[in-house]
Amino acid sequence: MGRLPTRKISYNRRVNQRLFKSALRYAVTAAAVGAIVLVCHVIHVNHTTVALAFLVGVLIVSANWGLRPAVFMAFVAALAFNYDFLPPIGTLRIADPQNWVALFAFLVTAIIASQLSDRARREAERANERRREAELLYKFSQQLLSSDNVVELLNAIPRYVVDCFGVKAAAIALPNRPDVYRSSSEIHDLEVHDLHLVCMRGEPMSVPEKRAMFMPLRMGVRVVGSMGVSGALLSRETLEAMSSLIAIAIERAGAIEKLSRAEASRESEQLRSALLDSVTHEFRTPLTAIKASATSLLSNPAFDATQRLELLTVINEESDRLNRLVGEAAEMAQLDANQFELQLGAYPMQEAVQAALEKAKPALGQHPIDVRLPSNLPLVRMDEGRVTEVITQLLENAAKYSCLEAPIQITGEVGNRMVMTSVADQGPGIDDFEQSLIFEKFYRGRDQRLQVQGTGMGLAIAKAIVEAHGGKIGVTSQPGHGSVFYFTLPVA
Repeated sequence: MGRLPTRKISYNRRVNQRLFKSALRYAVTAAAVGAIVLVCHVIHVNHTTVALAFLVGVLIVSANWGLRPAVFMAFVAALAFNYDFLPPIGTLRIADPQNWVALFAFLVTAIIASQLSDRARREAERANERRREAELLYKFSQQLLSSDNVVELLNAIPRYVVDCFGVKAAAIALPNRPDVYRSSSEIHDLEVHDLHLVCMRGEPMSVPEKRAMFMPLRMGVRVVGSMGVSGALLSRETLEAMSSLIAIAIERAGAIEKLSRAEASRESEQLRSALLDSVTHEFRTPLTAIKASATSLLSNPAFDATQRLELLTVINEESDRLNRLVGEAAEMAQLDANQFELQLGAYPMQEAVQAALEKAKPALGQHPIDVRLPSNLPLVRMDEGRVTEVITQLLENAAKYSCLEAPIQITGEVGNRMVMTSVADQGPGIDDFEQSLIFEKFYRGRDQRLQVQGTGMGLAIAKAIVEAHGGKIGVTSQPGHGSVFYFTLPVA
Protein backbone atom coordinates (compact mmCIF):
# COMPACT_ATOMS: atom_id res chain seq x y z
CA MET A 1 0.00 0.00 0.00
CA GLY A 2 2.91 2.33 0.67
CA ARG A 3 3.93 2.31 -3.01
CA LEU A 4 0.61 3.64 -4.40
CA PRO A 5 1.24 7.39 -3.82
CA THR A 6 4.67 7.13 -5.43
CA ARG A 7 3.23 5.45 -8.51
CA LYS A 8 0.44 8.05 -8.75
CA ILE A 9 2.92 10.93 -8.52
CA SER A 10 5.10 9.32 -11.17
CA TYR A 11 2.13 8.85 -13.50
CA ASN A 12 0.94 12.45 -13.02
CA ARG A 13 4.43 13.70 -13.68
CA ARG A 14 4.62 11.80 -16.97
CA VAL A 15 1.20 13.14 -18.02
CA ASN A 16 2.22 16.72 -17.21
CA GLN A 17 5.47 16.31 -19.15
CA ARG A 18 3.59 15.08 -22.22
CA LEU A 19 1.10 17.99 -22.01
CA PHE A 20 3.91 20.52 -21.66
CA LYS A 21 5.78 19.06 -24.62
CA SER A 22 2.63 19.10 -26.78
CA ALA A 23 1.81 22.71 -25.82
CA LEU A 24 5.39 23.74 -26.55
CA ARG A 25 5.18 22.24 -30.05
CA TYR A 26 1.96 24.15 -30.84
CA ALA A 27 3.54 27.36 -29.52
CA VAL A 28 6.67 26.87 -31.65
CA THR A 29 4.45 26.16 -34.68
CA ALA A 30 2.52 29.44 -34.18
CA ALA A 31 5.81 31.29 -33.68
CA ALA A 32 7.13 29.80 -36.95
CA VAL A 33 4.09 31.21 -38.79
CA GLY A 34 4.78 34.64 -37.29
CA ALA A 35 8.45 34.41 -38.32
CA ILE A 36 7.51 33.55 -41.92
CA VAL A 37 5.09 36.51 -42.05
CA LEU A 38 7.80 38.86 -40.73
CA VAL A 39 10.43 37.65 -43.21
CA CYS A 40 8.04 37.91 -46.14
CA HIS A 41 7.15 41.50 -45.18
CA VAL A 42 10.79 42.45 -44.90
CA ILE A 43 11.91 41.10 -48.27
CA HIS A 44 8.61 41.98 -50.06
CA VAL A 45 7.81 38.68 -51.81
CA ASN A 46 4.69 37.89 -53.85
CA HIS A 47 1.68 35.87 -52.69
CA THR A 48 2.89 32.64 -54.35
CA THR A 49 6.19 32.75 -52.52
CA VAL A 50 4.40 33.33 -49.22
CA ALA A 51 2.12 30.35 -49.80
CA LEU A 52 5.09 28.13 -50.69
CA ALA A 53 6.98 29.27 -47.60
CA PHE A 54 3.99 28.37 -45.41
CA LEU A 55 3.70 25.00 -47.21
CA VAL A 56 7.39 24.19 -46.57
CA GLY A 57 6.90 25.01 -42.90
CA VAL A 58 3.88 22.65 -42.72
CA LEU A 59 5.91 19.84 -44.31
CA ILE A 60 8.78 20.34 -41.86
CA VAL A 61 6.45 20.26 -38.86
CA SER A 62 4.64 17.18 -40.18
CA ALA A 63 7.89 15.32 -40.83
CA ASN A 64 9.17 15.98 -37.30
CA TRP A 65 6.14 16.29 -35.01
CA GLY A 66 3.30 14.53 -36.75
CA LEU A 67 -0.07 15.34 -38.30
CA ARG A 68 -1.84 17.34 -35.59
CA PRO A 69 0.75 20.14 -35.19
CA ALA A 70 1.00 20.30 -39.01
CA VAL A 71 -2.80 20.73 -39.44
CA PHE A 72 -2.76 23.38 -36.70
CA MET A 73 0.01 25.21 -38.55
CA ALA A 74 -1.93 24.94 -41.83
CA PHE A 75 -4.99 26.68 -40.30
CA VAL A 76 -2.88 29.35 -38.55
CA ALA A 77 -0.95 29.93 -41.78
CA ALA A 78 -4.22 30.25 -43.76
CA LEU A 79 -5.47 32.89 -41.30
CA ALA A 80 -2.14 34.72 -41.43
CA PHE A 81 -2.07 34.54 -45.22
CA ASN A 82 -5.58 36.02 -45.38
CA TYR A 83 -4.93 38.69 -42.77
CA ASP A 84 -1.50 39.91 -43.96
CA PHE A 85 -1.33 39.23 -47.69
CA LEU A 86 -4.83 39.04 -49.25
CA PRO A 87 -6.74 42.31 -49.77
CA PRO A 88 -8.23 43.91 -47.85
CA ILE A 89 -5.01 43.57 -45.81
CA GLY A 90 -5.40 43.81 -42.03
CA THR A 91 -8.81 42.12 -41.98
CA LEU A 92 -10.07 38.57 -42.27
CA ARG A 93 -12.49 39.56 -45.07
CA ILE A 94 -11.79 38.45 -48.65
CA ALA A 95 -12.99 40.86 -51.34
CA ASP A 96 -11.99 38.95 -54.48
CA PRO A 97 -13.68 35.52 -55.01
CA GLN A 98 -10.46 34.27 -56.63
CA ASN A 99 -8.70 34.73 -53.31
CA TRP A 100 -11.25 32.39 -51.73
CA VAL A 101 -10.21 29.74 -54.22
CA ALA A 102 -6.51 30.45 -53.59
CA LEU A 103 -6.94 30.32 -49.83
CA PHE A 104 -8.96 27.10 -49.97
CA ALA A 105 -6.44 25.52 -52.38
CA PHE A 106 -3.61 26.49 -50.04
CA LEU A 107 -5.38 25.00 -47.01
CA VAL A 108 -6.25 21.74 -48.78
CA THR A 109 -2.74 21.44 -50.22
CA ALA A 110 -1.16 22.05 -46.82
CA ILE A 111 -3.36 19.45 -45.10
CA ILE A 112 -2.82 16.80 -47.80
CA ALA A 113 0.91 17.46 -47.85
CA SER A 114 1.10 17.21 -44.07
CA GLN A 115 -0.81 13.90 -44.17
CA LEU A 116 1.57 12.48 -46.79
CA SER A 117 4.60 13.68 -44.87
CA ASP A 118 3.26 12.25 -41.62
CA ARG A 119 2.53 8.92 -43.31
CA ALA A 120 6.04 8.80 -44.74
CA ARG A 121 7.45 9.60 -41.28
CA ARG A 122 5.41 6.84 -39.63
CA GLU A 123 6.43 4.31 -42.29
CA ALA A 124 10.08 5.27 -41.85
CA GLU A 125 9.71 4.86 -38.09
CA ARG A 126 8.07 1.46 -38.55
CA ALA A 127 10.80 0.42 -40.97
CA ASN A 128 13.47 1.48 -38.49
CA GLU A 129 11.63 -0.33 -35.72
CA ARG A 130 11.41 -3.50 -37.81
CA ARG A 131 15.10 -3.21 -38.66
CA ARG A 132 15.97 -2.73 -34.99
CA GLU A 133 13.82 -5.70 -33.99
CA ALA A 134 15.46 -7.82 -36.70
CA GLU A 135 18.90 -6.86 -35.37
CA LEU A 136 17.81 -7.67 -31.81
CA LEU A 137 16.36 -11.03 -32.90
CA TYR A 138 19.60 -11.84 -34.74
CA LYS A 139 21.65 -10.96 -31.66
CA PHE A 140 19.25 -13.00 -29.53
CA SER A 141 19.52 -16.01 -31.87
CA GLN A 142 23.33 -15.85 -31.68
CA GLN A 143 23.18 -15.89 -27.89
CA LEU A 144 20.85 -18.89 -27.95
CA LEU A 145 23.58 -20.85 -29.77
CA SER A 146 26.09 -20.27 -26.97
CA SER A 147 25.12 -23.36 -24.97
CA ASP A 148 24.29 -26.98 -25.79
CA ASN A 149 23.24 -27.85 -22.24
CA VAL A 150 19.46 -27.64 -21.69
CA VAL A 151 19.54 -26.57 -18.03
CA GLU A 152 22.28 -24.00 -18.64
CA LEU A 153 20.37 -22.64 -21.64
CA LEU A 154 17.07 -22.38 -19.73
CA ASN A 155 18.79 -20.42 -16.96
CA ALA A 156 20.41 -18.09 -19.47
CA ILE A 157 17.46 -17.40 -21.84
CA PRO A 158 15.55 -15.01 -19.49
CA ARG A 159 18.73 -12.94 -18.99
CA TYR A 160 19.28 -12.86 -22.76
CA VAL A 161 15.70 -11.58 -23.25
CA VAL A 162 16.21 -8.80 -20.68
CA ASP A 163 19.60 -7.81 -22.15
CA CYS A 164 18.48 -7.81 -25.80
CA PHE A 165 14.96 -6.37 -25.62
CA GLY A 166 15.15 -4.10 -22.56
CA VAL A 167 12.25 -5.70 -20.71
CA LYS A 168 11.98 -5.55 -16.94
CA ALA A 169 11.69 -9.29 -16.35
CA ALA A 170 11.42 -12.54 -18.30
CA ALA A 171 10.57 -16.11 -17.36
CA ILE A 172 10.50 -19.54 -19.01
CA ALA A 173 8.48 -22.61 -17.96
CA LEU A 174 8.43 -26.12 -19.46
CA PRO A 175 5.70 -28.68 -18.83
CA ASN A 176 8.20 -31.47 -18.13
CA ARG A 177 10.22 -29.46 -15.59
CA PRO A 178 8.99 -28.23 -12.19
CA ASP A 179 11.19 -25.13 -12.07
CA VAL A 180 10.43 -21.69 -13.51
CA TYR A 181 13.54 -20.05 -14.97
CA ARG A 182 13.59 -16.27 -14.29
CA SER A 183 15.85 -13.40 -15.24
CA SER A 184 15.98 -12.31 -11.59
CA SER A 185 14.93 -14.07 -8.42
CA GLU A 186 13.87 -10.70 -6.93
CA ILE A 187 11.21 -9.87 -9.56
CA HIS A 188 7.99 -11.91 -9.57
CA ASP A 189 5.74 -9.95 -11.95
CA LEU A 190 5.24 -13.11 -14.01
CA GLU A 191 3.08 -15.58 -12.11
CA VAL A 192 3.72 -19.32 -12.33
CA HIS A 193 -0.02 -19.90 -12.76
CA ASP A 194 -0.13 -17.68 -15.87
CA LEU A 195 2.88 -19.41 -17.41
CA HIS A 196 1.35 -22.87 -16.91
CA LEU A 197 -2.04 -21.66 -18.17
CA VAL A 198 -0.55 -20.34 -21.43
CA CYS A 199 1.40 -23.58 -21.83
CA MET A 200 -1.76 -25.66 -21.44
CA ARG A 201 -3.97 -23.48 -23.67
CA GLY A 202 -1.34 -22.80 -26.30
CA GLU A 203 -2.62 -19.23 -26.77
CA PRO A 204 -1.00 -15.84 -25.93
CA MET A 205 -2.24 -13.88 -22.94
CA SER A 206 -1.66 -10.29 -21.76
CA VAL A 207 -1.93 -8.65 -18.33
CA PRO A 208 -2.18 -4.88 -19.10
CA GLU A 209 -1.92 -3.68 -15.48
CA LYS A 210 1.52 -5.32 -15.23
CA ARG A 211 2.47 -4.59 -18.85
CA ALA A 212 3.05 -8.34 -19.11
CA MET A 213 2.70 -10.65 -22.10
CA PHE A 214 2.74 -14.45 -22.12
CA MET A 215 3.48 -16.51 -25.23
CA PRO A 216 3.51 -20.27 -25.86
CA LEU A 217 6.77 -21.75 -27.13
CA ARG A 218 5.84 -23.65 -30.28
CA MET A 219 7.65 -26.15 -32.45
CA GLY A 220 5.21 -26.28 -35.34
CA VAL A 221 1.89 -27.22 -33.76
CA ARG A 222 3.49 -28.68 -30.62
CA VAL A 223 3.81 -26.51 -27.49
CA VAL A 224 7.09 -27.16 -25.67
CA GLY A 225 6.72 -24.48 -22.98
CA SER A 226 5.76 -20.88 -22.27
CA MET A 227 7.47 -17.52 -21.97
CA GLY A 228 6.53 -14.32 -20.19
CA VAL A 229 7.94 -10.78 -20.37
CA SER A 230 6.99 -7.68 -18.40
CA GLY A 231 7.89 -4.01 -18.27
CA ALA A 232 7.96 -3.29 -22.02
CA LEU A 233 5.51 -3.33 -24.92
CA LEU A 234 6.96 -5.55 -27.63
CA SER A 235 5.11 -6.15 -30.89
CA ARG A 236 3.20 -9.38 -31.40
CA GLU A 237 5.48 -10.28 -34.30
CA THR A 238 8.60 -9.84 -32.16
CA LEU A 239 7.16 -11.97 -29.36
CA GLU A 240 6.19 -14.73 -31.79
CA ALA A 241 9.62 -14.69 -33.42
CA MET A 242 11.28 -14.70 -30.00
CA SER A 243 9.19 -17.62 -28.77
CA SER A 244 9.94 -19.61 -31.94
CA LEU A 245 13.68 -19.02 -31.56
CA ILE A 246 13.55 -20.09 -27.91
CA ALA A 247 11.58 -23.25 -28.77
CA ILE A 248 14.05 -24.15 -31.53
CA ALA A 249 17.04 -23.51 -29.22
CA ILE A 250 15.56 -25.69 -26.45
CA GLU A 251 14.79 -28.51 -28.87
CA ARG A 252 18.27 -28.19 -30.40
CA ALA A 253 19.98 -28.38 -27.01
CA GLY A 254 17.82 -31.37 -26.05
CA ALA A 255 18.67 -33.14 -29.31
CA ILE A 256 22.38 -32.47 -28.82
CA GLU A 257 22.18 -33.85 -25.27
CA LYS A 258 20.47 -37.01 -26.51
CA LEU A 259 23.04 -37.35 -29.29
CA SER A 260 25.85 -36.83 -26.77
CA ARG A 261 24.41 -39.51 -24.49
CA ALA A 262 24.11 -41.89 -27.43
CA GLU A 263 27.66 -41.09 -28.52
CA ALA A 264 28.91 -41.54 -24.95
CA SER A 265 27.13 -44.88 -24.76
CA ARG A 266 28.69 -45.96 -28.05
CA GLU A 267 32.16 -44.84 -26.93
CA SER A 268 31.64 -46.59 -23.61
CA GLU A 269 30.84 -49.80 -25.46
CA GLN A 270 33.94 -49.38 -27.61
CA LEU A 271 35.97 -48.68 -24.49
CA ARG A 272 34.68 -51.83 -22.82
CA SER A 273 35.55 -53.85 -25.91
CA ALA A 274 39.03 -52.32 -26.10
CA LEU A 275 39.57 -52.83 -22.38
CA LEU A 276 38.45 -56.43 -22.62
CA ASP A 277 40.82 -57.01 -25.53
CA SER A 278 43.65 -55.30 -23.65
CA VAL A 279 42.94 -57.25 -20.48
CA THR A 280 42.71 -60.49 -22.42
CA HIS A 281 45.99 -59.94 -24.24
CA GLU A 282 48.17 -57.97 -21.85
CA PHE A 283 47.08 -59.40 -18.51
CA ARG A 284 47.07 -62.97 -19.73
CA THR A 285 50.73 -62.85 -20.84
CA PRO A 286 52.27 -62.29 -17.36
CA LEU A 287 49.69 -64.57 -15.74
CA THR A 288 50.62 -67.32 -18.18
CA ALA A 289 54.31 -66.89 -17.41
CA ILE A 290 53.67 -66.85 -13.64
CA LYS A 291 51.44 -69.90 -13.86
CA ALA A 292 53.94 -71.82 -15.98
CA SER A 293 56.86 -71.00 -13.67
CA ALA A 294 54.92 -71.86 -10.53
CA THR A 295 53.68 -75.13 -12.06
CA SER A 296 57.24 -76.08 -13.04
CA LEU A 297 58.48 -75.40 -9.51
CA LEU A 298 55.70 -77.46 -7.95
CA SER A 299 55.94 -80.38 -10.36
CA ASN A 300 59.74 -80.63 -10.35
CA PRO A 301 61.06 -80.33 -6.81
CA ALA A 302 64.39 -81.74 -8.01
CA PHE A 303 65.31 -78.48 -9.82
CA ASP A 304 68.73 -77.22 -8.86
CA ALA A 305 69.27 -73.76 -7.33
CA THR A 306 70.05 -72.12 -10.68
CA GLN A 307 66.87 -73.41 -12.31
CA ARG A 308 64.74 -72.47 -9.31
CA LEU A 309 66.28 -68.96 -9.26
CA GLU A 310 65.53 -68.52 -12.96
CA LEU A 311 61.89 -69.50 -12.54
CA LEU A 312 61.48 -67.32 -9.43
CA THR A 313 63.00 -64.39 -11.35
CA VAL A 314 60.40 -64.89 -14.08
CA ILE A 315 57.63 -64.92 -11.47
CA ASN A 316 59.01 -61.75 -9.85
CA GLU A 317 59.39 -59.84 -13.13
CA GLU A 318 55.99 -60.84 -14.47
CA SER A 319 54.36 -59.99 -11.12
CA ASP A 320 55.91 -56.52 -11.34
CA ARG A 321 54.62 -56.18 -14.87
CA LEU A 322 51.14 -57.29 -13.83
CA ASN A 323 51.19 -54.85 -10.91
CA ARG A 324 52.18 -52.03 -13.26
CA LEU A 325 49.34 -52.88 -15.64
CA VAL A 326 46.81 -52.81 -12.80
CA GLY A 327 48.27 -49.52 -11.54
CA GLU A 328 47.98 -47.91 -14.98
CA ALA A 329 44.39 -49.04 -15.34
CA ALA A 330 43.50 -47.62 -11.90
CA GLU A 331 45.32 -44.34 -12.63
CA MET A 332 43.55 -43.99 -15.99
CA ALA A 333 40.21 -44.45 -14.25
CA GLN A 334 41.10 -41.75 -11.69
CA LEU A 335 42.19 -39.32 -14.39
CA ASP A 336 39.01 -39.92 -16.40
CA ALA A 337 36.89 -39.26 -13.32
CA ASN A 338 38.95 -36.18 -12.30
CA GLN A 339 39.55 -37.84 -8.95
CA PHE A 340 43.09 -36.59 -8.51
CA GLU A 341 44.69 -33.41 -7.24
CA LEU A 342 47.86 -31.74 -8.45
CA GLN A 343 50.38 -30.59 -5.86
CA LEU A 344 51.45 -27.55 -7.85
CA GLY A 345 54.59 -25.62 -7.13
CA ALA A 346 57.52 -23.87 -8.83
CA TYR A 347 60.13 -26.49 -9.77
CA PRO A 348 63.06 -26.67 -12.23
CA MET A 349 62.48 -29.01 -15.16
CA GLN A 350 65.99 -30.41 -14.70
CA GLU A 351 64.95 -32.10 -11.43
CA ALA A 352 61.96 -33.81 -13.02
CA VAL A 353 64.14 -35.03 -15.92
CA GLN A 354 66.79 -36.46 -13.56
CA ALA A 355 64.14 -38.19 -11.47
CA ALA A 356 62.60 -39.67 -14.64
CA LEU A 357 65.98 -40.89 -15.89
CA GLU A 358 66.57 -42.66 -12.58
CA LYS A 359 63.11 -44.20 -12.63
CA ALA A 360 63.39 -45.35 -16.26
CA LYS A 361 66.94 -46.70 -15.91
CA PRO A 362 65.93 -50.40 -16.17
CA ALA A 363 63.99 -49.74 -19.39
CA LEU A 364 66.67 -47.52 -20.94
CA GLY A 365 69.32 -50.25 -20.74
CA GLN A 366 72.23 -49.45 -23.07
CA HIS A 367 70.57 -46.49 -24.82
CA PRO A 368 72.85 -43.42 -24.62
CA ILE A 369 70.97 -40.42 -23.17
CA ASP A 370 71.79 -36.91 -24.37
CA VAL A 371 70.24 -34.27 -22.07
CA ARG A 372 70.31 -30.72 -23.48
CA LEU A 373 68.42 -28.53 -21.07
CA PRO A 374 69.54 -24.88 -20.94
CA SER A 375 70.75 -23.83 -17.51
CA ASN A 376 68.62 -20.68 -17.65
CA LEU A 377 65.28 -22.45 -18.07
CA PRO A 378 62.72 -20.72 -15.84
CA LEU A 379 60.92 -22.54 -13.05
CA VAL A 380 57.81 -24.43 -14.13
CA ARG A 381 54.46 -24.49 -12.34
CA MET A 382 53.88 -28.22 -11.98
CA ASP A 383 53.30 -31.26 -9.82
CA GLU A 384 56.86 -32.63 -9.93
CA GLY A 385 55.84 -36.23 -9.27
CA ARG A 386 53.22 -36.24 -12.04
CA VAL A 387 55.51 -34.56 -14.58
CA THR A 388 58.25 -37.06 -13.68
CA GLU A 389 55.72 -39.76 -14.56
CA VAL A 390 55.10 -38.14 -17.97
CA ILE A 391 58.82 -37.94 -18.81
CA THR A 392 59.34 -41.52 -17.61
CA GLN A 393 56.57 -42.72 -19.94
CA LEU A 394 58.12 -40.88 -22.91
CA LEU A 395 61.60 -42.29 -22.11
CA GLU A 396 60.32 -45.85 -21.75
CA ASN A 397 58.44 -45.55 -25.05
CA ALA A 398 61.55 -44.19 -26.77
CA ALA A 399 63.62 -47.12 -25.48
CA LYS A 400 60.90 -49.68 -26.21
CA TYR A 401 60.40 -48.69 -29.86
CA SER A 402 64.05 -47.91 -30.73
CA CYS A 403 66.84 -50.26 -31.75
CA LEU A 404 69.30 -51.38 -29.09
CA GLU A 405 71.89 -48.74 -28.25
CA ALA A 406 70.04 -46.12 -30.34
CA PRO A 407 70.56 -42.66 -28.74
CA ILE A 408 67.72 -40.79 -27.01
CA GLN A 409 67.82 -37.02 -26.74
CA ILE A 410 66.05 -34.77 -24.21
CA THR A 411 65.83 -31.04 -24.98
CA GLY A 412 64.10 -28.03 -23.50
CA GLU A 413 63.24 -24.50 -24.57
CA VAL A 414 61.00 -21.62 -23.50
CA GLY A 415 58.56 -19.50 -25.52
CA ASN A 416 55.26 -17.68 -24.98
CA ARG A 417 55.47 -18.19 -21.21
CA MET A 418 55.60 -21.98 -21.73
CA VAL A 419 58.48 -24.43 -21.24
CA MET A 420 58.64 -27.15 -23.90
CA THR A 421 60.35 -30.45 -23.10
CA SER A 422 61.04 -32.91 -25.93
CA VAL A 423 62.15 -36.56 -26.07
CA ALA A 424 63.55 -37.64 -29.45
CA ASP A 425 64.24 -41.23 -30.52
CA GLN A 426 65.45 -43.02 -33.64
CA GLY A 427 62.65 -45.56 -33.83
CA PRO A 428 60.53 -46.60 -36.80
CA GLY A 429 58.46 -43.42 -36.70
CA ILE A 430 54.67 -42.90 -36.77
CA ASP A 431 52.63 -42.15 -39.88
CA ASP A 432 50.40 -39.08 -40.06
CA PHE A 433 47.19 -41.04 -39.62
CA GLU A 434 48.25 -42.58 -36.31
CA GLN A 435 49.80 -39.43 -34.82
CA SER A 436 46.34 -38.18 -33.79
CA LEU A 437 45.34 -41.57 -32.35
CA ILE A 438 48.26 -42.71 -30.21
CA PHE A 439 47.16 -40.46 -27.30
CA GLU A 440 43.76 -42.19 -27.14
CA LYS A 441 43.17 -44.79 -24.45
CA PHE A 442 44.15 -48.37 -25.37
CA TYR A 443 45.24 -47.43 -28.89
CA ARG A 444 48.48 -49.02 -30.05
CA GLY A 445 50.28 -48.72 -33.35
CA ARG A 446 49.22 -51.14 -36.04
CA ASP A 447 52.77 -52.32 -36.76
CA GLN A 448 53.96 -52.55 -33.15
CA ARG A 449 50.97 -53.88 -31.20
CA LEU A 450 52.03 -57.51 -31.74
CA GLN A 451 55.79 -56.88 -31.46
CA VAL A 452 56.05 -54.67 -28.36
CA GLN A 453 54.30 -55.28 -25.07
CA GLY A 454 52.04 -52.56 -23.71
CA THR A 455 48.50 -51.57 -22.77
CA GLY A 456 48.00 -48.37 -24.78
CA MET A 457 47.38 -46.41 -21.58
CA GLY A 458 50.77 -44.75 -21.03
CA LEU A 459 50.41 -41.87 -23.50
CA ALA A 460 46.75 -41.35 -22.57
CA ILE A 461 47.82 -40.94 -18.92
CA ALA A 462 50.61 -38.55 -19.95
CA LYS A 463 48.16 -36.48 -22.00
CA ALA A 464 45.67 -36.23 -19.12
CA ILE A 465 48.41 -35.11 -16.71
CA VAL A 466 49.83 -32.46 -19.08
CA GLU A 467 46.40 -31.04 -19.92
CA ALA A 468 45.52 -30.91 -16.21
CA HIS A 469 48.54 -28.58 -15.85
CA GLY A 470 47.21 -26.34 -18.63
CA GLY A 471 49.74 -27.57 -21.17
CA LYS A 472 49.72 -29.53 -24.42
CA ILE A 473 51.35 -32.74 -25.58
CA GLY A 474 52.07 -33.83 -29.13
CA VAL A 475 54.37 -35.67 -31.53
CA THR A 476 56.17 -34.94 -34.76
CA SER A 477 57.35 -37.97 -36.69
CA GLN A 478 58.31 -39.30 -40.07
CA PRO A 479 58.24 -43.04 -40.78
CA GLY A 480 61.77 -44.42 -40.82
CA HIS A 481 63.31 -41.34 -39.19
CA GLY A 482 62.21 -41.54 -35.56
CA SER A 483 59.81 -39.47 -33.48
CA VAL A 484 59.90 -36.39 -31.22
CA PHE A 485 57.40 -36.33 -28.37
CA TYR A 486 57.01 -32.94 -26.72
CA PHE A 487 54.88 -31.32 -24.03
CA THR A 488 54.52 -27.78 -22.74
CA LEU A 489 53.93 -26.49 -19.19
CA PRO A 490 53.34 -22.91 -18.00
CA VAL A 491 56.16 -20.88 -16.51
CA ALA A 492 55.79 -20.32 -12.76
